[in-house]
Amino acid sequence: MAGHSWRHFDPIILIAALALAGYGALVIYSASLPRGAEGVVLSSAVQRHIIFALVGALLMIALTRLDYRLIDALGWLAYGFGIIVLVAVLFLGSDEFGSRRWFDLGFTVVQASEIGKLMTIIGLAKFLTDFRDRLLEFRIFLLSLGIALLPAALVFIEPDAGSAVVFMALWLVMTLFAGARLRHYVILAAIGLCLVPVGLAAGVQDYQRDRIRAFIDPESDPQGAGFNVIQAETSVGSGGLWGQGLTEGTQTQLDFVRIQTTDFIFSVLSEELGFVGAMALFALFLLLLFRMLRVATRAGEPLGQLLAVGLLTIIAIQVFINVAINIRLIPVTGIPLPFISTGNSSLLVFFIGLGLLQSVLAWQDDARRGPTP
Repeated sequence: MAGHSWRHFDPIILIAALALAGYGALVIYSASLPRGAEGVVLSSAVQRHIIFALVGALLMIALTRLDYRLIDALGWLAYGFGIIVLVAVLFLGSDEFGSRRWFDLGFTVVQASEIGKLMTIIGLAKFLTDFRDRLLEFRIFLLSLGIALLPAALVFIEPDAGSAVVFMALWLVMTLFAGARLRHYVILAAIGLCLVPVGLAAGVQDYQRDRIRAFIDPESDPQGAGFNVIQAETSVGSGGLWGQGLTEGTQTQLDFVRIQTTDFIFSVLSEELGFVGAMALFALFLLLLFRMLRVATRAGEPLGQLLAVGLLTIIAIQVFINVAINIRLIPVTGIPLPFISTGNSSLLVFFIGLGLLQSVLAWQDDARRGPTP
């Protein structure tokens, strides 16, 4: 069957994404509930989350009709657009918490790095497809690094060290999947180790040093840099097996946990819904990730495979980082929990990315057949 085929559409991807977004709306509802509120009170954050999730689902379905192989022709334009957005936010973005990461559009804010992540996936997929037969050359390997390093450097300047790490993890997984030589990574790792002292001296800012100190010894500044770390850890631990109940978490409802609808939303979920609630969250993520892995295995050619691997990597690494921050495995950095944290741009970008994967499935018959003579 030539052309687009709805029979390949994966409803489980759509259901899993909507279930995660719905779970996120539930936790955001509790975290943003005004103290002393009676009955159901939907804050603007909850309403926006629901609306953007529904819009994202419609975009996913619409993008299924788009032949993803247009990326082969438009991939560099998409990547260039992502770079322009990341440069523009440094000059035109709104300044919040000492960072320039967002465009304030009035009705919503857009985080530039979320757009940059998707555009970088497209750029890397295009490059690694075009040069898949030459990736064993060290020069081509370095060029692939440059594609990820440029947006990583731009978000680091904002500053947003967490997103910079995500860009580099994306490059690592996608190039490994494409077949790069292990010895090239060893060479880069050796060079990186030599540059660590220089990077720590010149690239690490005061707030980042504070976060590292708070991670190592949060009790040294319990009312300052260590406050969020201590309160989040307390929230996660106090949830127990079943949790204290939705809207009943003491740490959450008494506002001991700050920025609890974004960076520390997992601590809210763990306190109020407990270990069982956290396992339900992980089960939904695993379902989604396995279905995305299925797209990579069923894609008819490298471009579709790399798109699937790239988006899977972004979601998996952000889940790991966000949860690890909340249970004090790594220092605090501003990475949202996909589909769960507030963040309209993040939510839309993930749904759009999943729409591209649905397109990979829908057009897989043509992709396997190759170009028509």
